[in-house]
Amino acid sequence: MKALLLENIHPEAVRIFESAGFVVETAPQSLGKKALSQMMGGVAVLGIRSKTRVGPEILQRAPDLCAVGAFCIGTEQVDLAACSARGVAVFNAPYSNTRSVVEMALGEMILLQRGVFEASRSLHGGVWMKTSRGFHEIRGKRLGIIGYGNIGSQLSVLAESLGMKVWYHDLEEKLSLGNARKCPMRELLRRSDIITVHVDGRESNRNLIGENEFAEMKEGVLFLNLSRGFVVDVEALARHLKNGRIRGAAVDVYPEEPEGGKASFSSPLQGLANVVLTPHIGGSTEEAQEGIGAFVAERIAGYFATGSTATSVNFPVYQPLGRGALHRFAHIHENIPGMLARINEAFARRDVNIAGQHLETRGSVGYAIIDVDGPCNEGILSDLQAIPHTIRVRLVY
Repeated sequence: MKALLLENIHPEAVRIFESAGFVVETAPQSLGKKALSQMMGGVAVLGIRSKTRVGPEILQRAPDLCAVGAFCIGTEQVDLAACSARGVAVFNAPYSNTRSVVEMALGEMILLQRGVFEASRSLHGGVWMKTSRGFHEIRGKRLGIIGYGNIGSQLSVLAESLGMKVWYHDLEEKLSLGNARKCPMRELLRRSDIITVHVDGRESNRNLIGENEFAEMKEGVLFLNLSRGFVVDVEALARHLKNGRIRGAAVDVYPEEPEGGKASFSSPLQGLANVVLTPHIGGSTEEAQEGIGAFVAERIAGYFATGSTATSVNFPVYQPLGRGALHRFAHIHENIPGMLARINEAFARRDVNIAGQHLETRGSVGYAIIDVDGPCNEGILSDLQAIPHTIRVRLVY
């Protein structure tokens, strides 16, 4: 089996795949549709990060592809419906870089409150400017967190431990950690001394923070975005930084980002005072990338070894308790009535006794696991594949 890993995925992932018996090919950058399509022959696993797009055009050129690993949090770059329709399981790493993003956000809040970046710039230019006017501790300040998922909730806990008062807004009901309080968006915007955005990449979050939201914020607020570039109107942010309503900002993500290190970058936020711009590095620590590499690679290796789909973002969830039977078959099919009966009939015609089976469905996809204790004719794979509405059949072991 072959695994193709793009975009400088951590070597720990290579080690795990090779230990699982894969032949691994790597590339340091993302690839365009044409180049990637030409490399997909014989690829069983495709590993990507945020730049590579996986859609129907790529999938059509990859008949052997069984799994896609998004070695990052988001999966917006992957057409999940198209993958499901072709029986390709998709895995990501929803937790592995959480701590790195949280630490960066907290550090930026402190440094923005103290004007450290402007002071450093002045001193590099030979100007000694020592003053306490306008600079503050974060202790006692009101932190507004927009998006209370894995990152937002962990940030909430650490911020509170530093003495901050935490409000958060989220569309879903979430368990408030510590003394954090859920509140409506407008209240959060009006009351917070510091506002930080940690929402996901769903399309409904596009321009979530724009002219109206910035106008609602209190005078002198600090604003951070370490989530997705398109959730913030950067033109509006630049205007409110210039007019003084927003006293400082830290931005790590942008509506349009260069494809590689040699490409130029332009933003209306460049050159503004007390604004920190970073090149999408919130989760870019060695610890986070090693954790992401291990997490996704182990889940995919487990999928091939046991059929487990425990953390897949598009497949029905199946988590085996062990490996007791002699053989295990995985049958991926359209979610329609009667499929399990047809699968059982295929085994019965071959006089094969089923030791155990498990069926889960998710949306339009059904996922059946069939365990067999005795020997069985290899023709059973062809029989299972011939069942109408079958998407993919695999002999797990």
